[in-house]
Amino acid sequence: MKSLPVIDLRWPPADVAQAVAQACRAHGFFYLVGHGVDEHLGQRLEALSHAFFALPEAVKQRYAMALGGRAWRGWFPLGGELTSGRPDWKEGLYLGTELGDEHPRVRAGEPLHGRNLIPGDDVLPGFRQAIFDYMAAVAALGHRVLQAVALSLDLPADYFERRYTADPLILFRIFQYPSRDIPDGMDVRHGVGEHTDYGLLTLLRQDDVGGLQVRVGDEWTEAPPLPGSFVCNIGDMLDRMTGGLYRSTPHRVTLNRSGRHRLSFPLFFDPNFDAHIQPIRAPQVDDRAQRWDGASVHAFEGRYGDYVLAKVGKVFPDLRSQVL
Repeated sequence: MKSLPVIDLRWPPADVAQAVAQACRAHGFFYLVGHGVDEHLGQRLEALSHAFFALPEAVKQRYAMALGGRAWRGWFPLGGELTSGRPDWKEGLYLGTELGDEHPRVRAGEPLHGRNLIPGDDVLPGFRQAIFDYMAAVAALGHRVLQAVALSLDLPADYFERRYTADPLILFRIFQYPSRDIPDGMDVRHGVGEHTDYGLLTLLRQDDVGGLQVRVGDEWTEAPPLPGSFVCNIGDMLDRMTGGLYRSTPHRVTLNRSGRHRLSFPLFFDPNFDAHIQPIRAPQVDDRAQRWDGASVHAFEGRYGDYVLAKVGKVFPDLRSQVL
């Protein structure tokens, strides 16, 4: 129970579905191998991301989230993101599906939709294209994984795509966790504090430094890097759909003491912004007492977008007051 399972997508679909069902009931987390995503995409993005974070802060400020408006895209500095009101010890770049100004959602001013703030080839050659290539490949994997999740619940393989993810909300992050002392007076305890993810699936590429921990029962379990794999976990909305059968599991990232900067690349594969989440099965328990935030995902009503905006607004409270 303490080690996370490894699922090979080259297995027969029925075997994959059975393994997904077991993993989602026991852990809410699993490793994915045999996924077909070109390793060179991740390696190139990793190298270019190191180069991005090494840029002078004055250059990175050109891509600050405050300049991204309602799209909520761009760079934030070390300690600029909060979990449960406490700063995380990381810096990062928020990204998503690239939508031009003429797109109906952008014209309507819908939050979390718009253009990305990414250095062009004049600043960091190839970075922009590497991001888009990687996002496209991992989003395609997200569709495949949700097919396996549907089969694991004895549903048609296209259940989620027909209802929620024909036009998914794709949120992508590039995070750097520096191996650096924390200044005196900063209330920092983790690279990322304990939390659950918001949507359906998270597909995470880790570098080889490590630091991810998953709460299995009452204990924190290491999720060390496995070369060539993705770490996949389910989010609050899949927990809600399944009535708690599949749990969105708390996880965190430890402070980086390795002597090397750590990179991680989570892609959140979420329902369409306007989707109203319908239960597949009725809630079996009231899990508020066991959840890290004391909230129940089963009590939520409304659009998925309303849920995710409320969550992201707590992560960047200063930006929230400007954008929403």
